[in-house]
Amino acid sequence: MLDPDRVATQLGMLLVGVNGYSQFYAMYVGVRLATAALALLAAGHGDQPLLGDITALMILAQPVGRFIAALAIGLPQGFLLAVCGIELVGGVALLMLRPRSP
Repeated sequence: MLDPDRVATQLGMLLVGVNGYSQFYAMYVGVRLATAALALLAAGHGDQPLLGDITALMILAQPVGRFIAALAIGLPQGFLLAVCGIELVGGVALLMLRPRSP
């Protein structure tokens, strides 16, 4: 995240002041790092499928939020629509790969 202004612009955001940058880093760095750490933890503990389920829910929460926004103002466009598709496919794939209970 060497250039948060460029990334924010691609996402349709404008960062204003310390609070804007703080919120950006919280959402797009902190939450993503926590999700990645959870995914690594889930991968290392295949005997605990709940960790993978929580990881999938963290990933799927993003396209769900985008869907709610789409009802109010429309679908995301361009790059962000592609990101939404990747989030959707990744989250559903995690749920489909969930180990079955014996």
